[in-house]
Amino acid sequence: MKKRKFGLVLSSVLAASAILGACGAKEEKPAKENENASSGENNSEEAFSVAMVTDVGGVDDKSFNQSAWEGVKAYGKEHGLSRGEGGFEYLQSKTDADYETNLNNLIRRNFDLVFGIGFMMADAVEAVAADNPDNHFALIDAEVEADNVVNVMFKEQEGAFLAGVAAAKMTKTGKIGFVGGVDIPVINRFEAGFIAGAKAINPDIEIQDKYTAAFDKADLGKITANSMYSSGVDIIFHAAGATGNGVFSEAKERKAKDPNANVWVIGVDADQYDEGKVDDKTNVTLTSMLKGVNTAVVDISNKAKNGKFPGGQTLTYGLAEDGVKLADSRGAIPEDVQAVIDEYKGKIASGEIVVPEKVEK
Repeated sequence: MKKRKFGLVLSSVLAASAILGACGAKEEKPAKENENASSGENNSEEAFSVAMVTDVGGVDDKSFNQSAWEGVKAYGKEHGLSRGEGGFEYLQSKTDADYETNLNNLIRRNFDLVFGIGFMMADAVEAVAADNPDNHFALIDAEVEADNVVNVMFKEQEGAFLAGVAAAKMTKTGKIGFVGGVDIPVINRFEAGFIAGAKAINPDIEIQDKYTAAFDKADLGKITANSMYSSGVDIIFHAAGATGNGVFSEAKERKAKDPNANVWVIGVDADQYDEGKVDDKTNVTLTSMLKGVNTAVVDISNKAKNGKFPGGQTLTYGLAEDGVKLADSRGAIPEDVQAVIDEYKGKIASGEIVVPEKVEK
């Protein structure tokens, strides 16, 4: 079956954005919790239930998985659902061996739509979808060919390009860094866009890039950031899930020790401003590259609820569709630099600039 690729206009779901902002709270896992419920019971006659399976980064990674869970909760709140059977839920994967088990668990619990979060879950979603052709699945950041699966992709390279512009304009040393998680196509798009954006500002800028081979190892992120900062890098963009929490830890420790230290982190997926807080007056988060996983989850869940599940299709969200963007810098980025970022944003959205998806080596 030939998949159709197209961008989505997200204006129909902008109203949902207002309830998707609270991405910083750590989630707890008690089975009896009724999060974001407007009532303690679901209307079984009208309820359309939605659930998700995290990858190994965990639901409280303050990044990709957490953004997806915020979307699931927002959908639940919008429709007066409570957490659990007949409402909304998540299952956390500790290893990749949990993917199929968790997906099947949610199918047995009769959830109407099940999301697999992340590129690493592609094989599991494909296998479980083939065994359950009457069930609906959504796969984030990867593509499989199945009529009962909608594939959700993002143009990460476009948002990362803007992060690269910001880093190149704000660096004082002329050295910036990229910390990736697992070396897979989606993370390659982050890296490629970041490098292209930085070099658009300064072709001679020094860019260090390192993959940690993990999305759940904060210690590896911290070690990598330590090496980069020690070598003169003053801004690091991470696309490493919970591993990136270690990048923040290293930057905050350095800033706490030396308030004059010029060390910054660019967050990813969700607004990671709170992650960069050193004290009431000091924050090391320059900005964050937002990826609208939460918005896409709400959008697709509502489509499925309304009988318009886009099975067999690939939906792609970029700058033009408001699927990726930079977060408010809270004054860390001055107006003149923001003007340059906005200029490049317009050129990318219009198609004047096409951002590469892979690093040319």
